[in-house]
Amino acid sequence: MQKLTTAEMGRMSVEEYHEADKLPLVVVLDNVRSQHNVGAVFRTADAMRIERVVLCGICCCPPNQEIHKTALGAEESVEWSYFKETQEAVRELQAQGYKVYAVEQAHDSMTLEEAAVKVQRDKVQNTKVAIVLGHEVFGVQQEVVDRCDGCIEIPQYGTKHSMNVSVTAGIVMYRISGALRN
Repeated sequence: MQKLTTAEMGRMSVEEYHEADKLPLVVVLDNVRSQHNVGAVFRTADAMRIERVVLCGICCCPPNQEIHKTALGAEESVEWSYFKETQEAVRELQAQGYKVYAVEQAHDSMTLEEAAVKVQRDKVQNTKVAIVLGHEVFGVQQEVVDRCDGCIEIPQYGTKHSMNVSVTAGIVMYRISGALRN
């Protein structure tokens, strides 16, 4: 098996990306402190061709060299915005017709698979989706969880009770974007 060359991959330019249709999926980062995690979320958001990333609270914003190290330029292709308070971002997204889900371990949370089935079912009604991911230690703020339409949880079977926020974002973006594409 021979690896593909960059030319064979047929990647679009940043300009073409800006013009391309995006999935109706928004990722909200609630006080994510690591600039590398923020950059990794941008890079995965570009790969999934989602609508935008919303940075909140203590999140660092582009242009930033540390974000760029992991985003590899995706901070220039993916639309983004900033809110001082995450609750305000959630309110605005809900007013725009988004169903907003915190990715958090909570009572009555849906598994990621249940959420994907719900998203696929709601797609018929043109439902847009936003996911909120939280601080590396404290998770999504309880006030933000309270404001969301529900919680999505990734089942975990080991001794740890959490995963890195950028890894979690990648898993959830991949599964929800797949549900939106089908």
